[in-house]
Amino acid sequence: MKISVITATWNSAKTLQDTIDSVLKQIESCKEHEIEIEHIIKDGGSYDGTIDIIKSNEHRYAGRLRWISERDKGIYDAMNKGIEFSTGDIIGILNSDDFYTSDDVLKTVAVTFINNSEHLDAVYGDIHFVKCEDLKKCTRYFSSRFFQPWLLRFGFMPAHPSFYCRKEVYKKYGLYDLNFKTSSDFEYMVRVFSKNPISALYINKDFVTMRLGGESTANLSSKKKVNKDISNSLKKHGIYTNQLFQIVRYIWRIGEIIYTKIRY
Repeated sequence: MKISVITATWNSAKTLQDTIDSVLKQIESCKEHEIEIEHIIKDGGSYDGTIDIIKSNEHRYAGRLRWISERDKGIYDAMNKGIEFSTGDIIGILNSDDFYTSDDVLKTVAVTFINNSEHLDAVYGDIHFVKCEDLKKCTRYFSSRFFQPWLLRFGFMPAHPSFYCRKEVYKKYGLYDLNFKTSSDFEYMVRVFSKNPISALYINKDFVTMRLGGESTANLSSKKKVNKDISNSLKKHGIYTNQLFQIVRYIWRIGEIIYTKIRY
């Protein structure tokens, strides 16, 4: 089995090394299990040293890294190009300011797919958030354990950085819709979990450590755009929602933060 990990970069020099080191640890962990890992880095034309970091690490991959640097239309366009460029059976996304929480995440993903044969289309798990100044302290734990497709109308979805699916799913249902600038990942989840239900399995595991302040954890203005994209995604697929439903998601998020403070 071969897994392709897609990383979109643009001026990511401050954090990319952690991402690369993390993927290389996954590769090492998978060697003895005959699981092949391919890392695809799609850069948007960085000028801050990102390319130098990629080049300086290329030899460590021993041929398992494929990268390209050219202008694109944003992070989802970069993801789409990475997916098209990939050669793996299974595809996942790892952002350039994130890293795997443990060294055996991809091994767990691969074994789950293998054990469930071809009847399984996708898997997903948990993630947690940290502040840039303290990468070891969890500020919010996001579990996908309770996800059900009917919760999409409230804006809930599985944690996207923990979502791994067969490449055939992308071929059958399409790539990320660039009309949704901030939440194309949500629209994609609506597409594959509601309109075209796929077979998916939750894995009780913390997949990814995410730095706060990235594309998906930005300021209030960005959150307004996210809410608009979520509403439009549901409308596109004929699923009813309203502002009150969206408030429920934020109440749940506050609960996650409180729970995290108590637990960690």
